[in-house]
Amino acid sequence: MKELVLLVVLLLVSVGTTLEKEFNDRYHEDQQIETEEYDFYNFTLPSDFHLGVSSAAYQYEGAWDEGGKGESIWDRYIHTYPEAIADGTNGDVAADFYHKYKEDIKRVKDLGLDTFRFSIAWPRIMPTGLIDSVNQEGIDFYDDVINEVIKNGISPMVTMYHWDLPQYLQDLGGWTNEIIVDYFEDYADVLYSYYGDRVKLWLTLNEPTKGVDGYGGNVTGLGYAPNVSAAGIGTYLAGHTMLKAHARAYHLYNDKYRAFQKGRISLALETFWYEPQDSNSESDHEAALQAIEFNLGWFANPIFSKEGDYPTVMKKRIAENSYQEGYLKSRLPQFSTEEVKYIRGTADFFGLNQYTTNRATFGENGPSPSYTRDTGVTLVAPSDWPASETSEWEKIVPKGLRKVLNYIKDRYGKKWEIVITENGFIDDGEIMDSQRIVYIATYMIEMWKAMYIDGVRVVGYMIWSLLDNMEWTSGYRSRSGLFHVDFYHPDKIRTPKKSTELVKTIAKTRRIPEKYVDHVKELDQLEFHNYS
Repeated sequence: MKELVLLVVLLLVSVGTTLEKEFNDRYHEDQQIETEEYDFYNFTLPSDFHLGVSSAAYQYEGAWDEGGKGESIWDRYIHTYPEAIADGTNGDVAADFYHKYKEDIKRVKDLGLDTFRFSIAWPRIMPTGLIDSVNQEGIDFYDDVINEVIKNGISPMVTMYHWDLPQYLQDLGGWTNEIIVDYFEDYADVLYSYYGDRVKLWLTLNEPTKGVDGYGGNVTGLGYAPNVSAAGIGTYLAGHTMLKAHARAYHLYNDKYRAFQKGRISLALETFWYEPQDSNSESDHEAALQAIEFNLGWFANPIFSKEGDYPTVMKKRIAENSYQEGYLKSRLPQFSTEEVKYIRGTADFFGLNQYTTNRATFGENGPSPSYTRDTGVTLVAPSDWPASETSEWEKIVPKGLRKVLNYIKDRYGKKWEIVITENGFIDDGEIMDSQRIVYIATYMIEMWKAMYIDGVRVVGYMIWSLLDNMEWTSGYRSRSGLFHVDFYHPDKIRTPKKSTELVKTIAKTRRIPEKYVDHVKELDQLEFHNYS
């Protein structure tokens, strides 16, 4: 039996190798992007460019047990393990968007933005997650939100799932149980039928690479909901199910709604950019590419690549590690030929969440088995790169966004339009948020360069986030909003930060101010390898 497994591993090594080697060889060429003459650029955005802000139900709404809403995995997790949250808080009230949505949507309008991305809480629509429990109060709430968004001249971009799975479904195994694919299709059907006449931009899933974290355990004991300790197994089972659920929701829309609703569907995928730890090391260049294949490629490759399926390097490494650990087959589930075809191409645009950059080198770390160990890569965030004082992981590396955008174009094809569905900065909530101003401006300039110098088809940019919010296990210590929220005041008072002035200027002029070019030039001096 072990000999058979080894043969399968060797076959996986060869499958797709030619295609990936051709791409990697081309991408390793150190082609220098021509020196930009900034004086000739005006950083103007197209008139039809989507400019907006993003949010999420659990992080914003509160009203965790109001309006007929069911319990989510985050409700159960934090109420059971309050010590899992850095400041001991929870999302029971959060920013109270549930009661303040009208004034908050007006804030989006006052900023001059044209798109508002928000998520719908599955347990608010279907308290148990099942079709027999549709909650009319929940239906009415989001109906009112969508109508309010449109009344203010804003386009709604709706995320179906932003990590708040109904607890009832988790009791059945959550995303590790493939029956959830059927239930997610039912949920999507309800959303399309009630809101598809007005919602034209849909995202099925937000950051599935993070959404599966709760099934991968945590070495400290507490991580993300639902905190299932199945590292290296539950992680991949959940991801496998999510990809199938996404595809099912996409095909449902194609078959039943697209002809008359004429909307567009994708999902929001998150990735760092990865630089080689040593820019002179070919091995580190390969490690950087392996890191992005394990991160972005995990969910992007099955949907956006010409060949479909998981990246070859993932299939190879996980199979090899599984065999060495004593398993008789890979811990990464396999798609059938029919499933590969069914999932491939199930998007109308590429949704991208991108925040920062890391360095990469080959090295084993993390417990066995685990996703971290499977990557075979050690990540290092250089201490000399500028960073948020609140969140050391978020280095301010705007060029990394340009690199990711070019990677998507080169790896998955020029045909894909890209919407940056999240990009933003975390600090401690100060009103004079100068770092956020520099962050937004410099990242947008690099986005513009990707569009107009490199030919990447970026059609939208969403700032994370409109309001300070419940930042998952960081609680309210990490602030990412354009508006400060006083979470300790009963009215959750909102105060505009200095960064709102920049956003208003960009929205009004459709142009990124040139005065931030010096910051871009300074950040460009960071040691950086040119892949493109």
